[in-house]
Amino acid sequence: MIRLHQKIYMLASLVIAACVTPHAVAQTIDYPTKPIKLVIGFTPGGSTDTIGRQLANSFTKILGQSVIVENKPGANGNLATDYVRRAAPDGYTIFYTSIGHVTNPLIYKDAKYDPVKDFSPIGQVLAGPNVLVVPANSKFKTIKELIDYGRANPGKINFASSGIGSSVHLSGELFKQLSGVDMVHIPYKGSGSLLPQLMAGEVDLAFPFLPSGITLSEQGLLRTLGVTTKERSAAAPNIPAIAEEGLPDYDMATWYGIVGPANIPPDVQKKLSDALMQTVNDPEFKNRLIALGVEPKPSTPKEFGKFIQDEAIKWAGILKGLDYKEN
Repeated sequence: MIRLHQKIYMLASLVIAACVTPHAVAQTIDYPTKPIKLVIGFTPGGSTDTIGRQLANSFTKILGQSVIVENKPGANGNLATDYVRRAAPDGYTIFYTSIGHVTNPLIYKDAKYDPVKDFSPIGQVLAGPNVLVVPANSKFKTIKELIDYGRANPGKINFASSGIGSSVHLSGELFKQLSGVDMVHIPYKGSGSLLPQLMAGEVDLAFPFLPSGITLSEQGLLRTLGVTTKERSAAAPNIPAIAEEGLPDYDMATWYGIVGPANIPPDVQKKLSDALMQTVNDPEFKNRLIALGVEPKPSTPKEFGKFIQDEAIKWAGILKGLDYKEN
């Protein structure tokens, strides 16, 4: 009798397994079965949005499902970050994020997320310099002229950013600190909003990501005075590094990558990571980034997670010395 009960129990277990297991596996192995949202925390039109849309197009081809860009500007990406943090961890909502991912919790009182624990890393995409640009008709033709005037006229120069805590903002704050120039900060909701104001001469200068700044300079709409990284950019070798122009300690780079909500299933995370690696390693995409003056930085989820952790520690130390205010 005992053996009969055991056989019945084993048979029932197999029937249950046959019903449940294939369905559970299908939920992950068949991913994706519907469109994916790629959230961008800034307005359309800037370099962040442009590259993000290129990623979405590539993911669509690789994964066989539409990847739709959803712009959620505001508070330097905080609105988008919170939106993604609260999303279901099923791989259908992912976030093209940047350095603000680690600096926002250090600046904004309402940004109460943990950049490491509250998200699943997918991988880094790129890194590169920002550029110090002024309107095409600006009286400032060199960094030295800008610094000399700023020191003699405290508070008379303003600089625009794509939001408090963005790399564009932090580049300006670092410049203020190292140059001794007292500048007024004017935040916008993304580079797509600030650049028209800069070109119109409504603000004195800004530190946009190199692809945007160089393109507009080549069109004669802006004038580029320097790049923010320690060394010159291979994409613009004739533009000096700010460090060459009397500020030897100046060094600032920005980066972008993709994360999702915490606890995305490992095999879904891997599918997204594989799609990202394939995209960033694609010669056409890679050459497009290099031509823009940024460096492709493909990485695994583990590598990107460690990078985010290291960046959070680094910027916690740097921000202690910066004179920023949350507006």
